[in-house]
Amino acid sequence: MNLDRMRKQIDSIDTKIVRLLDQRAGVSRSIGDYKRKKGEPVYVPDREQRVLDRIQSLSRGSFPKESLRAVYAEIMSGSLKLEKGPTIAYLGPEFTFAHQASVKKFGRSVRYVPCDSIADIFTEVENGRCTYGVAPVENSTEGAVYHTLDSFIDSDLKICSEVVLRIHLDLLSVSRQFDGIRKIYSHPHVFGQCRTWLEANVPQAEMIAVSSTAAAARVAARNSRSACIASRLAAVGRLRVLAESIQDNASNVTRFLVLSRHDARPTRSDKTSIVFSVKDQPGALHQVLLPFKKRGINLTKIESRPSKTRRWDYYFFVDIESHASNSRIAAALKEVEAECAYLKILGSYPKSSL
Repeated sequence: MNLDRMRKQIDSIDTKIVRLLDQRAGVSRSIGDYKRKKGEPVYVPDREQRVLDRIQSLSRGSFPKESLRAVYAEIMSGSLKLEKGPTIAYLGPEFTFAHQASVKKFGRSVRYVPCDSIADIFTEVENGRCTYGVAPVENSTEGAVYHTLDSFIDSDLKICSEVVLRIHLDLLSVSRQFDGIRKIYSHPHVFGQCRTWLEANVPQAEMIAVSSTAAAARVAARNSRSACIASRLAAVGRLRVLAESIQDNASNVTRFLVLSRHDARPTRSDKTSIVFSVKDQPGALHQVLLPFKKRGINLTKIESRPSKTRRWDYYFFVDIESHASNSRIAAALKEVEAECAYLKILGSYPKSSL
């Protein structure tokens, strides 16, 4: 078969794909109308997960599965736009890792609202100005993002989904050499993710913390003796990549939570997040965790935070495998509640497959 004939085959397949996408769009509009009449949310995390899992199971391997997932994320993003929603709040400005995580989850067709702080993300969703919020909660190198955890204490928002983003950090600068760099700008968490590389390669530079990696790029672009650590997507003006992938951990990832006013229904692979405080008595934490151990329930994470109301009083944030509606989880949580001074289920939601 010659090249022209193979290209004609591609053209024929593309024609069919576009027609099918138009057909799918028509059904999406009808679904949007139905949801509005019933007062149901446009974005349904459990349905999204089922669609993506099914699509990947249909693949015969010719098209890369990760690319297939990205293609369908954009298809569903277009469908969400047709269904008149949603609006996503994220920690801005544009081209931050939070922005990239938001686009990975919701695609490029929906409307995004950059926020100056994590508290602002919660406020935008709580007040209904945004449908969902995307907030960082932990990095595999630097650990928990405490502002996000603390914001849950006084908020009624639910976690309805999560996004895990691989973090590739580049050193961007107008300069062409390390020797000329005197100041490096980035978000405080980012410096911790590159500490060893920075000490070995630019020990002469002063590290200056700013609000975001995108803000760091704007500052560095104005001074030839400055640099920033950011994604190359944040490069502005004359900035170029001076060194790529400078993160100390090659498998560096950040986990983001999707905030909503609605709960997510169960899927085949879920996670539940809770927060609790214990009674002021010996062995209290052991007693709280015992119901999970008795039932063989896996706790994937536990993080403590000062309550800020009383000295040596703490909140404990715990991630549990499975959905809160699971009978074993529900029974354990009922028993746990009796042992706690305070307990709140932050949400049950589909686990990210990265």
